[in-house]
Amino acid sequence: MTGTPATSPAVTQAVLLAGGQGSRLRPYTDTRPKPMIEIPGTGIPIIGHQLAWLAAEGVTDAVISCGPLAEVLQEWLAGPAADLPLRVTTVVEREPLGRGGGLRYAAASLPRPQEPWYATNGDIWTRFSLREMAAFHIERAAVATLALARPRIPWGAVETDEFGHVVDFIESPPSPFLINAGVYVFSPEFTELLPERGDHERTTFPQLARERRLAGFPLPQGAYWRAIDTAKDLAEAAKELASQS
Repeated sequence: MTGTPATSPAVTQAVLLAGGQGSRLRPYTDTRPKPMIEIPGTGIPIIGHQLAWLAAEGVTDAVISCGPLAEVLQEWLAGPAADLPLRVTTVVEREPLGRGGGLRYAAASLPRPQEPWYATNGDIWTRFSLREMAAFHIERAAVATLALARPRIPWGAVETDEFGHVVDFIESPPSPFLINAGVYVFSPEFTELLPERGDHERTTFPQLARERRLAGFPLPQGAYWRAIDTAKDLAEAAKELASQS
């Protein structure tokens, strides 16, 4: 895959889910929503990195679905520090709708509902070609495509032979399983399949999988991906960023 075919329409709009509680990142999330936590050493919140990435991938309009402490995110977006590279709209969930309900609620504010759209969870920090993912989605005539990551297991693994002798120790090996990386491409008709409330991963995705209308795009070899769930994730992200610099 070398890029989006000329016949594939560009995806220029996206939804970001920023309404989570972030309970495992307290005390950081006592005063700000999780996507507003800064990656140490960058001075930029997670959502700032996401918006810059989306803009670099051709997105011109983004809708952010906010929850608790939405005003902190909205204030940052309105200030000079954001220096937004694209148009951003916020919607606020007055009560929790779940991830599927939050996606549907935010998608209603997309400027071009007849066109495909990207979506991402607000705690994901990654870099890969969204254009290639969109081309993959179109080639498979999928209604929804999810990015797939292979994270490293946080524990050391022990390798044994057939007699039970320990032969090696492997520090943080790659998982044998692919996981949902929290980044998506959706066709326009996907919005109507989302629940008003609840989790699309328990309802809409299984339905589409049974119908062979759900695709999985493995992240390219060497692509950076990390979910920011804990203080340890923040520290690891800062360390990885420093090593890349």
